[in-house]
Amino acid sequence: MSASEITLHRYGTDQLSTIRPTLVGVYAEVYENEIDEDPFFSVDRFEGRLTGHSARPSWEAVVAYDGGEAAGYAYAAPLPENTGWWAHMLQSLPAVDTAEDGTRTIALFEIMVRAPWRGTGLAQRIHEELLAGRTEERVTLLVEPGHPKVRDLYQSWGYQHIGDQQPFPDAPIYATMLRTLR
Repeated sequence: MSASEITLHRYGTDQLSTIRPTLVGVYAEVYENEIDEDPFFSVDRFEGRLTGHSARPSWEAVVAYDGGEAAGYAYAAPLPENTGWWAHMLQSLPAVDTAEDGTRTIALFEIMVRAPWRGTGLAQRIHEELLAGRTEERVTLLVEPGHPKVRDLYQSWGYQHIGDQQPFPDAPIYATMLRTLR
């Protein structure tokens, strides 16, 4: 499991059917405990979110492989002009910060690394590969406040906490983070 053995592969919406089982399988493994504790984290709910996210224009995923084994992935898509992303903020942000045109902000919907590859820097490699070549000005993501190490990691990558949101009525309250790309 050395870093040199890892390969990163980029996929678009047209290849989702090929990688969907991998994305779902890694999700089920990474969220094994949460799946049993909270219906929001169920595989069915994840698959519904994946379907919605991947239907967006310019959706992309980067999957890391160690040999033929998936070690982790991330996927993202630009926020559309009439996005509901910012509407779920617990404290409103200024309109200038939430105006979207379909090209301003990319939302990082999922990033996860399987246990054997955690702590190796793989999450950041996947993250940076996913953002490489993107034309958006900024990237946003959500992180559970109960995971301060993850939040600190994102801050070390240049993200800033800009507020909290609850994207679905039964979802946890997430810290909303933003990073400038250009």
